[in-house]
Amino acid sequence: MKREVSTALDITVQADSVLEFQVAVAHQSGVDLIESTEFILDGRPLWPREITGPHGTRIHVVNCPEGRLEARYRATALGSATPEPASGYDLAMYLRPSRFAESDKLLGFAATEFGCGIDDPTVPERISAWVRRRICYLPGSSDPVDGAVETLLSGAGVCRDFTHLVVALLRAVGVPARVAAVYAPGCTPMDFHSVAEAYVSGRWLAFDPTCLAPRSSLLRIATGRDASDIAFLANHGGDITLTGMTVNATVEGTLPIDDLRQPTAIR
Repeated sequence: MKREVSTALDITVQADSVLEFQVAVAHQSGVDLIESTEFILDGRPLWPREITGPHGTRIHVVNCPEGRLEARYRATALGSATPEPASGYDLAMYLRPSRFAESDKLLGFAATEFGCGIDDPTVPERISAWVRRRICYLPGSSDPVDGAVETLLSGAGVCRDFTHLVVALLRAVGVPARVAAVYAPGCTPMDFHSVAEAYVSGRWLAFDPTCLAPRSSLLRIATGRDASDIAFLANHGGDITLTGMTVNATVEGTLPIDDLRQPTAIR
């Protein structure tokens, strides 16, 4: 499989800041990357420091003075990722409630609606399908600080809200679950996308109740407990304004059809 992705971010920095970008494709066995990254401040290059996180996640850290910053990333990804085994730490961490996936507040509701999912491999798809039916995809309907509980109560949200609700419900019934930021060929409108991953029968499988893009074409960027771990941009210490953002993702050839009945991993 050959996939082409790119990101362009324009940022006005009003005061000196340390910026963290998670836009680079994750390092994964089986995927070869041809990529370029550049950060230009008022015509001058800035040199980032790369931090490697879990599951191949990469963070580019930029010490940025005041000015206009252009962040550009482009990659060609060849091949498909080899499935990553889950460590004991992963399975413990991704069962815990987190900031935006407050599974501890949904224990009773999830048990009544779905039962216990530890030994039932059908639970993740049932939860994803339930969220797909019950939540309306509505841009602008949620705030960046909203979590799974707010999404359940409001009945509307965007991809991160759908993902948080799926993950919270999965954890509430005993299924390890995490979120992944991805490049998503076919996504309309094109943007950074997020999906849920559940640990099912010894492997991580992807679930996307929005159905905005075929799961087999997704390309991993970052993986974590919730959106706080996978944000494409974090600002520490300064004042910034994101003035422009463009995301593109394509796959060579025909976009695959996503059969929701088939288990699919992010490759």
